[in-house]
Amino acid sequence: MIIDLNAYIREAEPFWTELEDLLDRLDRDPAMRLDLDGIQRFYYLYQKAASDLARMAGLSAEQGIRLYLEALVARAFARIHESRKRGRAFSPLRWFVRDFPRTVRRRILALMVSAAIMTGGCLFGGLALSLDPQAKEALMPFSHLSGDPADRVAWEESADRDRLAGHKSGFSSQLIANNTRVSMLAMGLGITWGLGTLILLFANGVMLGAVVADYLLAGQGVFLMGWLLPHGSIEIPAIVLAGQAGLVLAGALIGRGQSMGLGNRLRAVGPDLLTLIAGVSILLVWAGLVEAFLSQYHEPVIPYAVKILFGAVELTALIAFLAFCGRSGEEVRP
Repeated sequence: MIIDLNAYIREAEPFWTELEDLLDRLDRDPAMRLDLDGIQRFYYLYQKAASDLARMAGLSAEQGIRLYLEALVARAFARIHESRKRGRAFSPLRWFVRDFPRTVRRRILALMVSAAIMTGGCLFGGLALSLDPQAKEALMPFSHLSGDPADRVAWEESADRDRLAGHKSGFSSQLIANNTRVSMLAMGLGITWGLGTLILLFANGVMLGAVVADYLLAGQGVFLMGWLLPHGSIEIPAIVLAGQAGLVLAGALIGRGQSMGLGNRLRAVGPDLLTLIAGVSILLVWAGLVEAFLSQYHEPVIPYAVKILFGAVELTALIAFLAFCGRSGEEVRP
């Protein structure tokens, strides 16, 4: 039994770091060969890491350490027994449908916090605009949203030509680039111990809530759903997922309840951060295409019912994808 867990981890961590550095060197240089002393040292470090992992197995409070050691021991085992499948190329599709949703579920607490903060911003923005309509310009700093929603709807529905003709691809690229920047910022601001990420999520929620309240108060709810749902059902969850990544980064920096050093904590969450932000980028590419090629076209060009149904199907599919994909063989963790 480990009596002083913190002291034990401090003593064992240099061995874990040494094993990780050795594995990294072997991965970077496939032609690298260890001499007899190197092989013996490598096997000793592997056995020690495996033993440490077994000791940590019953400590539910040290999940971060267990995740790190599991990955480390698995890498060493594969190197020793050459169990990796040679010649098997990385499959983007397999990664997206399996690893991405698994990572989202594994970091579910950060996702819940991210969603709660953005929802709080939405409620604040909607309530603020309802109580003080004059605050619209402060809550929605976009010129095309500052006017009367009824006037905009009348203008959109009376358009007698395709305003984006010949510019759909460029407009879509601008949307994708802008949304990706926001998402990268949401994750990167995790370096402020999560404060910047929380502020960004809340601010985006305020703007969204203000827009929704503005159109609902003007009696333009159908137009609002037909305009926002097709792309927003993917874009808004993607921003929440980016906030999740930022909070995961913040958790690693803060390290509350963890005895690992900062470097090892960051290395432990690195793969999850990369998976989350890459998955978010893919979702935003889809949202940008939908916004340029569908969301911007209203009745009589495309019936609102069709657009609303499309958005609802997208949202349902996204929830099912994140909740259930990749569960086969997934390890259940406390």
